[in-house]
Amino acid sequence: MSTTLRTRAAETALDIARELRDPETVTTALSARAAHTLCYGLAGTALLHACLADAEPTSAATAAAHWKAAGRLMANAPPDGIHTGPGAIAASLIIGTGYLPPHDPHHQLLPRATAWLSARATALARHHHQRAGKQQGTPWMVYDAIKGLAGIGRVLLAAHTRGFCGDAEPGLRAALGALTHMILTPLGARPGWWLPADLHPPTVQVPVTGAATTGLAHGIAGPLALLAAAHRAGYTVPGQADAIHAAATWLVTRQSPNRTWPPHISGAALDSRNESTSRPEGRITAWCYGTPGIATALRGAGHAVDEAAFHRAAEAAMTSLAARRPDEWDTEGTALCHGSAGILQAAHRFRHRGLTEHAAQVTSTYAQALGPPGFLTGTAGAALALADFGRLLPRPASDVWDCLVLLS
Repeated sequence: MSTTLRTRAAETALDIARELRDPETVTTALSARAAHTLCYGLAGTALLHACLADAEPTSAATAAAHWKAAGRLMANAPPDGIHTGPGAIAASLIIGTGYLPPHDPHHQLLPRATAWLSARATALARHHHQRAGKQQGTPWMVYDAIKGLAGIGRVLLAAHTRGFCGDAEPGLRAALGALTHMILTPLGARPGWWLPADLHPPTVQVPVTGAATTGLAHGIAGPLALLAAAHRAGYTVPGQADAIHAAATWLVTRQSPNRTWPPHISGAALDSRNESTSRPEGRITAWCYGTPGIATALRGAGHAVDEAAFHRAAEAAMTSLAARRPDEWDTEGTALCHGSAGILQAAHRFRHRGLTEHAAQVTSTYAQALGPPGFLTGTAGAALALADFGRLLPRPASDVWDCLVLLS
C-alpha cells in the first residue's frame, strides 16, 4: 500500500486534530444541545485527542479539556444512547482512556461511566420485554447502534474486557438477552425488528405496511455485530448463537443480485416473501445503511459461528463495492456515518486494499472542508479513520475506537 498515501492521511488527521484543539472552536458552530455530544461535539473531539495521545504530546491534556467542557455543557440532557446525553461522555471515556497511560486520572471515572450505561441497557431491555407481547415490533431507540442496545452493549462489552465486569455485567447480559429475544421472536412472517410505518421516525419514509431495516446504524446488522463480537469474546447468553445464525441468514437471503442490500424490506414483501417488490431508494454504499456496515457484521457473524456462507456474502459485497468508482458511491461528504470515512474504516478492517486506498484518497482530499466537528457526522471521525490508516494509533490493550461504530 502506498507509503505516500499513508503519510498524507496521517498528516491530514493531525492537521484536523490541531484545528480542533480549542474546545470553544468545537462549540462555536453548534447548538447548546449538540455541543457535548459524541455525534456532533466535544465527546467526539475528546475521543480523537485521546486516541492521538501517542502521536501528539499535548493530546492527552487536550482530551481532558474537551471531556471537562462536555460535562459542563451537558446540563440536563436526557438519557439516550452512546452518541448524545450522559452515554456519549461515558462511551467516549471508556474507549478513549484505552489509548491513555495507566496513570491518567480519567481511568478513575470508568466504573461510574460503565454503571450508567449498564443501567440504561437494563432499562431498555426491560422496555423491550414489556412490549414483546404487543406484536408491534421493536423501536429503533431500543435496539439500534445510535440510541439502543446494539451501541450501548458494544461499549459495555469493551468495559467488560477492560476489567469492569461487575459494573458492565448486568447491562451487557440484559442487552444480549433482549436482542437475542427480538431476533428469535418473529411477528408471523415479519421479523421482531419490523416496525409499523407510524412507529418509524417521522423523517424516515417507509411503505404503509411498515418495514424491517437492514443496515448497521438502525437495522438488524447492528444487533448482529454486537452478538457476534460478544460471542467471539466468549460472552454469551442462551440462544445467542441461534440468533446470530437467524439474523445473518436473513441478511444473506436478502442480498440483491448486485451484492448490495435495500435499506429496508417492506411488510408487504415480507408477508409475500417476495423481496423483489421491496427495493426502495436509499444509500447502499455508506456505513449507516449500506454495504460497509452490513458486510462487516456478516463477516463478524461468520467468524463467531464458523459459517462460510456469511463470509462469502460479506466478501462478495465488499468486492462489488470496490468495483464502483468513488464518484459512483452514494456517500455524502467524508464523515463516518454517511461519508467516505465509513467506507475507509470498514475497508481497512476488512483488509480490502483497493477499496481502502480509494476511500483514503477521497477522505484525505476532502476531510478538512468545513463541516461539523463531531465523531459520527464530522471531521473528528474522519480524522480517526485517517489516523488509523496512517498508522498513528497504537493498538490499545482494550477495544479499538471503531467499536463505537460496530466495526470491531
